[in-house]
Amino acid sequence: MTARRRMLVLCPFPQGVAAGQRLKYEQYFDDWRAAGWDIDVSSFMDPAMWKITYKPGHLAAKVAGTLRGYARRARDLLRIPRYDLVYVFMWVTPFGVSLEERLVRRLARRVIYDVEDNILVEQSLPKEMNPNPIARLIKGPGKARFLIRTADHVITSSPFLNDFCLGLNKRRACTYVTSSVDTDVFRPGPPRAEGSVVIGWTGTYSSRIYLDLLRGVFQTLAHRVTFRLRVIGNFDYDLPGVDLEVVRWSKDREAVDMQAIDIGVYPLPMDDWVLGKSGLKAIQYMAFGAACVATDVGTTPMLIRHGENGLLVRSETDWLEALERLVKDAELRRRLGQAARKDAVEKYSTQAIAADYRAVLQDVMGQGK
Repeated sequence: MTARRRMLVLCPFPQGVAAGQRLKYEQYFDDWRAAGWDIDVSSFMDPAMWKITYKPGHLAAKVAGTLRGYARRARDLLRIPRYDLVYVFMWVTPFGVSLEERLVRRLARRVIYDVEDNILVEQSLPKEMNPNPIARLIKGPGKARFLIRTADHVITSSPFLNDFCLGLNKRRACTYVTSSVDTDVFRPGPPRAEGSVVIGWTGTYSSRIYLDLLRGVFQTLAHRVTFRLRVIGNFDYDLPGVDLEVVRWSKDREAVDMQAIDIGVYPLPMDDWVLGKSGLKAIQYMAFGAACVATDVGTTPMLIRHGENGLLVRSETDWLEALERLVKDAELRRRLGQAARKDAVEKYSTQAIAADYRAVLQDVMGQGK
């Protein structure tokens, strides 16, 4: 009987709450366990810290939560040698130089580094996404580069990011693994009663700046056609002049809340940052059979074929024309949504992507360390 192997996952957020983890590697834990892995997860944030991270204020509680995270990582360092593999998502600790990342690399037998978004732009988030000047100052830009360079294998969130990592990684062992969803759960709902067409967006406080790109578009659109805007997230939102419904994100209700969306929007800015984005929002809309409208940048043209399974846009005028057309044309929404759902099942479901993760694990374990 083959002995089971042990994996330690080091990640920023508690398990099951953050889309970047929950709809990426976390959904494959059962598959890995079936392949012979015992998995322990250690998040930097505990649930108490997660609840206040994106809320204004709570400074004392945030400092205390950060200190608890560093204490947790100190304990992790003591147990790392007992594991066959350490799987790092994004970073080991959020601030300072790459000391903790270097210690993990020294102590671990093997390291897989899973990097999401284009943190390679020296981890320089737009100011609006990280308004705390002290945090921006002390975030360590060398952490990601060190992990990319020294990991036994790097998993990336986009082909653009993968090309960059190939130039840094010592083994040139980098694999682009697309975001994916469980299409047995993320699936179209039953037919809804007649009513306003629902345009929807889902995301977190840190990504609301992308939703804000469409404020003027929605307000102008409301003068042309009747629709309801559904915003699913972990923050409050207001938009005068628009029939707006704000839904607080809930893991238990996620699928039901998304099934009410007829048109999903995925606005992005035209900059280097988005080249690392995986297109997860677009994949979510596609899985639910919603007609997706997305900015024509980064990975979205690889997911969406304009006029076949969604619409690609580049300007505010494009956005207005595409959304107005879809609100008025139920048959177009149906046709695009059906094609999108088909692609989601065939290309972006967990069943389709599971083998990609297993191949990375096999590559790393085959090194004979």
